[in-house]
Amino acid sequence: MNRLFYLAAGGRSPGAQWRRRQVLQYGALTLGTGVLAACASGESDSAPETESAAPSDLIPITFGTNWYAQAEHGGFYQAIATGIYAEYGLDVTIKMGGPQVNGTQLLMGGAIDFFMGYGSDAIRAVESGIPKVTVASMFQKDPQILIAHPDQGIESLEDIQGRPVFISSAANVTYWPFLAAKYGFTEDMKRPYNFNAAPFLADPNSVQQGYLSSEPLAIEKEGGFEPLVFLLADYGYEPYSTTIETRVEVVEQDPDLVQRFVDASIKGWYSYLYGDPSKANRLIQQDNPEMSDEQIAYGIAKIKEYGIVDSGDAETLGIGAMTEARWQSFFDSLMAAGVIQAETDFTQAFTLDFVNKGPEFYQT
Repeated sequence: MNRLFYLAAGGRSPGAQWRRRQVLQYGALTLGTGVLAACASGESDSAPETESAAPSDLIPITFGTNWYAQAEHGGFYQAIATGIYAEYGLDVTIKMGGPQVNGTQLLMGGAIDFFMGYGSDAIRAVESGIPKVTVASMFQKDPQILIAHPDQGIESLEDIQGRPVFISSAANVTYWPFLAAKYGFTEDMKRPYNFNAAPFLADPNSVQQGYLSSEPLAIEKEGGFEPLVFLLADYGYEPYSTTIETRVEVVEQDPDLVQRFVDASIKGWYSYLYGDPSKANRLIQQDNPEMSDEQIAYGIAKIKEYGIVDSGDAETLGIGAMTEARWQSFFDSLMAAGVIQAETDFTQAFTLDFVNKGPEFYQT
């Protein structure tokens, strides 16, 4: 089960810089269901009052994910299941994504209040003038992988050069330009990937894209062998992933609400990984009945094993951490690959105002 990442965007400065006609193209959905209306009573100006909040006192929030419910979304479900969002005065509903869901359109139209985004799309969207901003990153490592057959002389990404690689269309604007620039991958290597492992299994010389916490298990069960897994993050591909995005106007008009959602989500992720995830897992399976106990357990184990959530800057700055240096480095790699214009102001894609409180924030 791989992912299609949707156009993300950012904005750190006031919304006047955004081109109005480009914003309006995302306004086909009805406005008015968003977070601003929910906050009109002024409740969000107060600090979270957790224990006494009745359901009618909570601010309704809708969070859109980038795929069907799974362990990779577990921290958000945990914050619902264990009452963490409610403690922060929020009544959060998760709206699942999927291959036909345009999260940017939903966010800009007001149908969702926050969206699970992706670093490269956020920077690319700055060029399009879409007023979104990344306020936190739950994943320090992108779980994107390439999968190969064993015993084919493949020991690193360099050994994949020249072999057929099954990739989705989204790869053309995410990780493939990186592989082309750094490892010499060429256009003639690409094969269309339709979220079916059969072509990969039929050709031992081939390679397939995947997600660290998903496809390897499916291939092992279906193919009867343990595949080789290459996590692109370990080879220099370093976008932030599973980010939290919202509209610039929300950050400007109700930063307290944004802070509540970010803080509660961070605590949800810590609780999911290091507490009892069973309640969250039941919610995941309610939304996505095809998600088995085995797959969820495998996903959690891989997230922990590879430090997807709490490695890198998160070790000192806490879950959700972001730094301008990391954004700069990734922007430079996109520019070198020729997918981003040099004059793009990557700092408009994010704000650090809501993160980097340190691990003690959620460990105490």
